[in-house]
Amino acid sequence: MTLSVLSVASEAFPLIKTGGLADVVGALPEALAPHDIAVTTLIPGYPKVMRAIGEDAPRVHHWTHIIGTDAWLREAMIGTHRLLVIDAPQLWERDGLPYVDADGNDWHDNWRRFAVLARAGADLASGAVPGYDFDLLHAHDWQAALAPAFLHYAPGPGKVAKSIVTIHNIAFQGSFAAHHFPDLGLPPEAWSVDGVEYYGQIGYLKAGLRTADAITTVSPTYSEEIHRVQYGMGLEGLIAARAECVSGIVNGIDPAIWSPKADAALPAPFTVETLDDRIANKRAVETAFGLDTDDSPIFTVISRLTWQKGMDVLVEVIDDLVAMGGRLVVLGTGDPALEIAFATAALRHPGRVAVRIGYDEPVSHLLQGGCDAIVIPSRFEPCGLTQLYALAYGCVPVVARTGGLADTIIDANEAALATGVATGLQFDNVTADNIVAVLRRTMRLYADQDQWRTIQVNGMNADYSWHHSGRHYAELYRSVLGDQ
Repeated sequence: MTLSVLSVASEAFPLIKTGGLADVVGALPEALAPHDIAVTTLIPGYPKVMRAIGEDAPRVHHWTHIIGTDAWLREAMIGTHRLLVIDAPQLWERDGLPYVDADGNDWHDNWRRFAVLARAGADLASGAVPGYDFDLLHAHDWQAALAPAFLHYAPGPGKVAKSIVTIHNIAFQGSFAAHHFPDLGLPPEAWSVDGVEYYGQIGYLKAGLRTADAITTVSPTYSEEIHRVQYGMGLEGLIAARAECVSGIVNGIDPAIWSPKADAALPAPFTVETLDDRIANKRAVETAFGLDTDDSPIFTVISRLTWQKGMDVLVEVIDDLVAMGGRLVVLGTGDPALEIAFATAALRHPGRVAVRIGYDEPVSHLLQGGCDAIVIPSRFEPCGLTQLYALAYGCVPVVARTGGLADTIIDANEAALATGVATGLQFDNVTADNIVAVLRRTMRLYADQDQWRTIQVNGMNADYSWHHSGRHYAELYRSVLGDQ
């Protein structure tokens, strides 16, 4: 029997993307189709989305009063799969990014914008929108997490779908002032510690975690880590209380987008059989970033420059890396102080360190395809996609042993090297000393080019496509629905 799933999210590749969430949401319909699961995606009508679907996208439903506003539902396609878009210009048609304005400040009405997204999802999943019937609602992150709460406390008139919440990063929880509670249309009993109340505020993610039929994270290790205080961000007690409903499924990557064999961003596409061709991409990185041309390894960072990503510690050891003979290219944006610190390091080390503040998708592909190693010293990492892209491109990951990084990278320890299975390097505890130690270890491995090539080949041969992840999601869906 074909299952019908409504995936509710604040972004979806290729229509709108600020991070890995969009990649996951965009990939799910195709990943689940072989398992007889039809996924419809519901997202907000940001200007980019509205331009993509066009003015001719039909209006299929009208809400005259949804969380105090007016909205239309439009239907279109994302690839070969159904897309639903909330057309409400007063909420979505504005300059800036999906969650913040041009100055980086949260939109003042985010509480309403994402309550509307969740309410629309709940209406679609419980018979309030004629012509739509879903077996399961899959809500992603805090922006959609009120949807299971609406299904639980204020369902529509028809069959109520089962619900799943996926935590892409528990650090982002969507907490808003209590005075907005009456505007949500939830019954009084929802305002409790067992409902949507969270330390005197409305907790969007907390509400979803409390009311959903199942909870997933984007890696098995992260699903265990968030039971603990240092990772649970205040929600560890709730996670522990619902432990039997919590599981982790590693994200996949789309080989149609991330393939060094057919990547237009690479001057020299290559395969595992033509790995020597990769050197032309390394030369291109040197030229593009003004690095010295030599045989030393180029390390790269493609990341948000934030505390979570360990960038405050990494910037402290740049001088050590250069002293070892390494070079570094940084592509990212984030904490202004860290942006300045990285830029200052580049000024200290011309030809050895280069920094580009911002994000550029083709440049990120070039760095993956031309740099020798990628450094990911995250303090916590729910899954991470950057290390998966690196594996596919022969760019050896050097990662902290946490979350999805621990699940996806096999450390080049003595046993893994002896058996020929290593795919990267891991280290424990994000400290300057530990990062310096793993960088030294990386330099030693790089000096043995036969060993280095084996690590590259292992990574390129690893299968982190959505084939496996899709199967695990399909099994979870059917389990929640009682089909197994």
